Amino acid sequence: MTRFLLLASLALAAVPAIAQQAPEEIVLTTAVPFLQIEPDSRASGMGMAGVAVADNAYAPFWNPAGLAGQEGTEVSFTHAPWLPALGANLSYEHLSAKHGLGSAGTLGGHLTYFDLGTQTATDEQGIELGTFSSYEFALGLSYGYPVTENLSVGTGARLIYSNLTGGRDIGNNPTSAGTSVGVDLGVKYQGPELGLGQSSRPTFAVNLANMGPGISYVQSTPEDSILVGQPDAIPTTLRFGLALDTQLDDFNRVLVALDLNKIIVNKDPATGDYDPFYEALFTSWQSRLVKTSTNSGESCFEADGSENVDAECREVSGLRSLTLGTGLEYWYNDLFALRTGYFYEDPANGNRQFLTFGTGLRYSLVGVDISYIYALQENSPLADQLRFSLLLNIPR
Repeated sequence: MTRFLLLASLALAAVPAIAQQAPEEIVLTTAVPFLQIEPDSRASGMGMAGVAVADNAYAPFWNPAGLAGQEGTEVSFTHAPWLPALGANLSYEHLSAKHGLGSAGTLGGHLTYFDLGTQTATDEQGIELGTFSSYEFALGLSYGYPVTENLSVGTGARLIYSNLTGGRDIGNNPTSAGTSVGVDLGVKYQGPELGLGQSSRPTFAVNLANMGPGISYVQSTPEDSILVGQPDAIPTTLRFGLALDTQLDDFNRVLVALDLNKIIVNKDPATGDYDPFYEALFTSWQSRLVKTSTNSGESCFEADGSENVDAECREVSGLRSLTLGTGLEYWYNDLFALRTGYFYEDPANGNRQFLTFGTGLRYSLVGVDISYIYALQENSPLADQLRFSLLLNIPR
C-alpha cells in the first residue's frame, strides 16, 4: 500500500479541524481528531458552547466537573452521519452514562466510535490489493465531586484506539493500530444570584481534556524519507466557558453560553516532532511563521529550523488559534427547547464559521435533541451536518 493511503486517511479524519484553509495557515493537525467532535445535539445546537453548561450525561466530554451534583442515572446516545457534504459515508456514534453516588459525587462513562468507512489498498504502482475498514474509538470513565455548594471539580481518563490502515504495509514498513490514553481535568464555579427574573446565576468553567502521549501507526526505516513513524500528538484541548441561566417566570427559561477553545499542540519546524503536552501548554501560545501565499513553494524554515529569509512568510500570534462558540437556549416549561448559536475560527486556523440551530423535547423519562449546522462558506464539508441525541433517565 502506498504512503498516500495513510496520509489520505489521516487527512480525511482531520477534516473537522481544517474545514477551510487560507493563505496564512497556522493549522496544526493531530491524530484522532474525532475526539474533538462535540457529541451532544444540545451544545452543538448552541454554537458548540458546552463547558459551563454541562449538566447531563454528556458532561464527561465537556467538563467532568459538571457531573458533580447530578443525581440519579442517565444514559444518552448520539448518532451523526459525519460530513454528508463529502459523500464519504462516515458516521459518528457516542454513548454516555452517569450515575449519582449521593454525597460521594457522580460517576460518568462514555464510548465514542468513529467509522471512517472502507478504504482501498494499493501498491506503489497503484494496483488494487483489496479493501479494509478504518475506524477509531475511545472508552473512558469520569468522576465529578462538589467541593462546596458552588465549586465542583472533576477528572476523567480514556483509552484511545485508532485503526486507520487495517494492518497494511506502508512501503516497506509494517503498520498497526495506534493507541494512547487521555486524561481530563475540570473545574466549575457557580456565581452569586444576579436578581434577574425569578432566578439568574452565572457559571464559570475550565476544562483541560486529552492530556496524553502521541500516537504512532508505523515505524519508519532509515530508507524511508517520510517521517510517517513519528508520533502524532493527540488533540489536547483547553476550554473556557461562561453561562448565564435565567428563570424568567414559572414557564420560561433562557440560557446564554460562550466558550473559548484552544488546541494545545506545538510542532518543531526543524524536526517535525510534536512537543509533549505538558510543554505544549506553554509553547502552543507562541507566535508562528506562516506563508503569506499558498502559491509560495518555499518553506518558512531552513532544514535546521532557522527562519528562511527568502520565503514569503509573516509572524502570526498564537492567540489566533483560539475558537469561539456562543449560543442561546430557550425552554418552555422544561418540556420544549429552541436553540441557536454561532461558531468562529480564525481564517488562518481553519476558517470554520457557521450558524447552528437546534431543538429539544423532554417528556417523562425521555429526552430528544436535534442540531443542524448552516455553514457560512461555500463548499464547506460541514454544511448540512445533523446530530440526533437521545437521553433516557432510569428511575431508581
